[in-house]
Amino acid sequence: MDKAGKAGGQIVPVLMYHNIAATPAGLRSYRSLYVSPARFARQMWLLQQLGYAGLSMSAALPYLRGERRGRVVAITLDDGYVDNLDAALPVLQSFGFSATIYMVSGSIGRFNTWDAERLGIRKPLMSAADMRRWNDAGMEIGAHTRSHPRLSQCTDAVLHGEIHGCKADLEDRLGCAVTQFCYPYGDIDERVVAVAREAGYAAATTTRRGRAVAGADLWRLPRIQVARHHLLPQFAARVLTRYEDRRA
Repeated sequence: MDKAGKAGGQIVPVLMYHNIAATPAGLRSYRSLYVSPARFARQMWLLQQLGYAGLSMSAALPYLRGERRGRVVAITLDDGYVDNLDAALPVLQSFGFSATIYMVSGSIGRFNTWDAERLGIRKPLMSAADMRRWNDAGMEIGAHTRSHPRLSQCTDAVLHGEIHGCKADLEDRLGCAVTQFCYPYGDIDERVVAVAREAGYAAATTTRRGRAVAGADLWRLPRIQVARHHLLPQFAARVLTRYEDRRA
């Protein structure tokens, strides 16, 4: 197993999940966004058996900055679906892991307004009370914009509102700082990244493939998508070897 980068740096695989639930029968596309609760539990079990700790993005930052070393992975879940609370939280707690959910602040307590029509399904999103329950359990809430747009296509004013405004919305609901950000669709350019930094986020994740290495740009962090069809050996290869790095 690969513990160091090319220059001996600490590697921090950042896992990307969406739904932790059985795949709905009527789903037209993007079935890969679903990971069953049983498969998710086996993946967390494997990490623990191999001596890895699952961390939220904030807890992983000392490793990403090169201040600490150890066997860690960061666990992220995009969009804030209710099934994350119902199915992922008990598993994470059972292994002593933490994780970050990225919330779309304009759809709190609603559904996936940005892709429900395309997918043919409305997926319930966490409410403000659900978010507080997640936080109170030792997990973390991060920001995922107000409306889940393609940020590179936004005007300067809209971009500011989506990134700065989401942070303000979530902090108002939670009563605590929100320091982590995720770019919808992984859609970034220099302008988008600059606004995320300016907004005061400590780090931001993309959809670019690969494992993060200490010292890398904290506002352009790659992630490893965990999909419905990934069997345990495939999951292990993506997290613990250079498999994803070669496809970056």
